[in-house]
Amino acid sequence: MNNLSAAFTPRSKPVESLPAPMRQIRPKTAQAQHTLHHAISAVGIGLHTGRSINITIKPAPAGHGIVFQRTDLSGAAPLPARYDYVLETHLSTVLGDRAHPENRVATVEHLMAALNGCGIDNALILVDGPETPVFDGSATDFVFLLDCAGRMAQSLPRRVVRVVQPVRVEHKDAWVELLPHDGPTLHLSMSIDFSARAIGVQSYALDLTPTSFRNDLASNRTFAMRQEIEALHKAGLALGGSLDNAIVVDNDHVLNPTGLRCPDEFIRHKIMDAVGDLYLAGCVLQASFRGHRSGHTLNNQLLHALFAQTTAWQDMTNLQSTSAAA
Repeated sequence: MNNLSAAFTPRSKPVESLPAPMRQIRPKTAQAQHTLHHAISAVGIGLHTGRSINITIKPAPAGHGIVFQRTDLSGAAPLPARYDYVLETHLSTVLGDRAHPENRVATVEHLMAALNGCGIDNALILVDGPETPVFDGSATDFVFLLDCAGRMAQSLPRRVVRVVQPVRVEHKDAWVELLPHDGPTLHLSMSIDFSARAIGVQSYALDLTPTSFRNDLASNRTFAMRQEIEALHKAGLALGGSLDNAIVVDNDHVLNPTGLRCPDEFIRHKIMDAVGDLYLAGCVLQASFRGHRSGHTLNNQLLHALFAQTTAWQDMTNLQSTSAAA
């Protein structure tokens, strides 16, 4: 959940150009794109509408990417899961058609995180409502669905974008940045600072791999403050929220009878959100992501800032293919 306003300040740190040998690093082999082996369907409650939502995740051809499709709207255009299709980021990440804003799909970040963590590049996601199901408020059920559907390699290499210059976005005391990173995967490091004593100050860092996503991120649930819930309900939001699909905090108390799944579940969930939001780059990022008190808004603005600065990134896809063929 994210309450940041739209105001932001993008920054690119002045650094010297990277040495030519560093910019020309060639991976030994190109990773193949993957899709699902077969389609998988499920039904769940939408967090904000409270409606029953049917979702089907289908295989898609190489190069297709992740695409959402509303099945309840006649003639609705497909919605590519890309940062430039994000309409709103207030309480979740919302994809939509700017020309027809009723064609939207909200709360995509948990599914996007699961797709990223499980290494799925291409899928068509059919939903019959304005958001994805929340399930238990984490990515666990999405990972289960993807595992049931199976994973199949495809003929094209994964698109990999390597960050070669720092890019930073700030809003008041919150900030996010992408930095060059020599490792083969995305590294994430975040901290949060909440006045609620049950949350307080937390930090966490990890290298994103299928194993680390499953073991360290996927099961961590979304959360809300008790005093915010009444206002959300009056605004027609969080109508499907409950202690079964969100952690509810009242200052120094967690109201869920079963408590937390781990002591730092809050920061782990924020990093899981970032894994989903950053997959809206439409590619795999080879970078170090760092953030403090950030959320969906800054995550999306960071991708806008990155791709607006063409000297800050390098598409490694063709380089991988050339290296693999050598």
